[in-house]
Amino acid sequence: MERVHVVTHNGAWAYRIEGNTRVSATFDTQSAAIAAAKPVAVNRQTELVIHRPNGQIRDAESYGHDPCPPRDKD
Repeated sequence: MERVHVVTHNGAWAYRIEGNTRVSATFDTQSAAIAAAKPVAVNRQTELVIHRPNGQIRDAESYGHDPCPPRDKD
């Protein structure tokens, strides 16, 4: 499964599909990069991973095959 990552790139924000060496597109703001990356993750039915400027993972959203789905509490 190739996740979609929102990362910093040369002073800007970008999204990159896991496994690719190059970013797919760059943006001025993180929110613009997230808005562009979300439909890509939804279309690929994969996970969107949002990173902080220092590279740490800030958040992740799954749009399809979740490797760790929540358990029912019934």
